[in-house]
Amino acid sequence: TVRNHSKVSHFRICKSPRGSLYIQKGHPFPDMEELLAFYTKHWKVIQSPLLQPCSPATPPERDGWERPRWEFTLRRKLGEGYFGEVWEGLWRNTVPVAIKIIKADMKAEDFTKEIQNLKRLRHEKLIQLHAVCSLDEPVYIITELMRKGNLHSYLNSPEGKSLGTSHLLNISCQVADGMRYLEEKHIVHRDLAARNILVGEELTCKIADFGLARLLKDDIYSTSSSTKIPVKWTAPEAANYRTYSLKSDVWSYGILLYEVFTYGQIPYEGMTNQETVRQITRGYRLPRPSSCPPEVYTIMLECWNSNTEERPTFLTLREKLGFIYRRLLSSLS
Repeated sequence: TVRNHSKVSHFRICKSPRGSLYIQKGHPFPDMEELLAFYTKHWKVIQSPLLQPCSPATPPERDGWERPRWEFTLRRKLGEGYFGEVWEGLWRNTVPVAIKIIKADMKAEDFTKEIQNLKRLRHEKLIQLHAVCSLDEPVYIITELMRKGNLHSYLNSPEGKSLGTSHLLNISCQVADGMRYLEEKHIVHRDLAARNILVGEELTCKIADFGLARLLKDDIYSTSSSTKIPVKWTAPEAANYRTYSLKSDVWSYGILLYEVFTYGQIPYEGMTNQETVRQITRGYRLPRPSSCPPEVYTIMLECWNSNTEERPTFLTLREKLGFIYRRLLSSLS
């Protein structure tokens, strides 16, 4: 292939039975080097000057996570989101997996952060990466399969609506445990919500969707004003000033608790994003859900403290909710 300004020409290089190379019959060359040398000197024969070879493309980096696409079979579409579709599938026709198919028009940097985060984060309450297919499009991100889907949809289902307070506390403790791990690693999730918690058998819950997660080199991470954010789950300092910290995730966790104890109700329902931010700045907080124990609501309010330093750590949240959960179980037995 030769490019001459905006014109691109393609030349078929053929190989004779004797092994010589040629573009035009009757003009064979013993190897590619001599063929190129001839047409560089006599470029008018092909009407395209050969001036400078293209720089060789850097081959894509392969690691142990990269697998060939043929190993995966799509079986059932589970859902669709900003990054693309999620399918239930099989790995080598035996292992059930979830396959996220990235939209072809997505920029690489929009999803490579999630892949890199999944590769290095290993905890039983975080969704686990199995493999990727990223050498061509569409990109596949393959993770463990959580059959009951995301927590928001699950809470709205008949099975979810039948859960008692102890089950809701169990869910809350599991998420706090996963977030405690991220806190130890100094990573802010930035999109903690029921829609990004996946539910498996026996009410196992795992944190997912690390597309917005960032490592905090300092205590605060700042982002541009053009970045889309889930306003109703976002701490006021992040919504107003685009500054994130571990304590902004704590605020979002309080909103997640509200989702859990309302069985998937949308927070600040009926308010616009602008109205939500305005009301929070004035001191408004979501009311206690009818199914929420008062001491759990007190924890929600602690998460929503306007002073970030006064918000609890995830270690503290895990301990407090764990104590309430164990006490409730002992009273039921």
